[in-house]
Amino acid sequence: MRCHEVDYEIIGHDMQIVEVELDPSETVIAEAGSMTYMEEGVDFETRMGDGAKADEGLLGKVFSAGKRMLTGESMFTTHFSNRGQGKKRVAFSAPYPGSIVALNMAELGEKITCQKDAFLCAALGTSISITFNKRLGAGLFGGEGFILQTLAGDGMAFIQAGGTVIKKELKGETLRVDTGCLVGFTPGIKYDIQRAGNLKSMIFGGEGVFLATLSGTGTVWLQSLPFSRMADRILAHAPSVGGSDKGEGSVLGGIGRILDGD
Repeated sequence: MRCHEVDYEIIGHDMQIVEVELDPSETVIAEAGSMTYMEEGVDFETRMGDGAKADEGLLGKVFSAGKRMLTGESMFTTHFSNRGQGKKRVAFSAPYPGSIVALNMAELGEKITCQKDAFLCAALGTSISITFNKRLGAGLFGGEGFILQTLAGDGMAFIQAGGTVIKKELKGETLRVDTGCLVGFTPGIKYDIQRAGNLKSMIFGGEGVFLATLSGTGTVWLQSLPFSRMADRILAHAPSVGGSDKGEGSVLGGIGRILDGD
């Protein structure tokens, strides 16, 4: 199934949205809950699976949805279609601060492997599935990089990344990155998990025990601020359940509660 040909505009800098322009009868699929706004004439419907195979039976849809559940995503995707006259627009945003990467799948080998929570939206016809890293090291120690998503198709797809996006072109080189900083990579890139340095570095380095190793020829996208890293910092500086303050801002936080009468 050939993907629908959609136009788009990415708006903003640090907290971006992507506005997709739909011709009549065109459809874009998206993660549930990612829609920001849509114009009159755009209808939406929640469906099981990605809709890439129009003749896929119920069993196939259930199997596809079950694989998506393994990534922590919803069993369903939302299909937004232009049922009106003329061009209509619908916009999507990521659930955390960062950037949106537009991927012309036809120019990238019609296949992208990305982190399990990277997918935001794509033209109808794009297949979304999961892949497991087959190497034992990646399976045991890969963490965020163990279960990956695969996007396949010849249309536009959009993935989300935390912080600043870095695009690297590898030409037979090897790149080692934190597993959480990897966003996606094209065919031709081999992915593995390897030990990070010697025992001392592993214990006291603070960079993680294992790193993702990317080698070969192709494109790699990285993110400067993985959501998991940001969430860990927020939790580390949040007040404890019992109400005591820890970390930065505890004095001001205590004053604020006194003024509020707590």
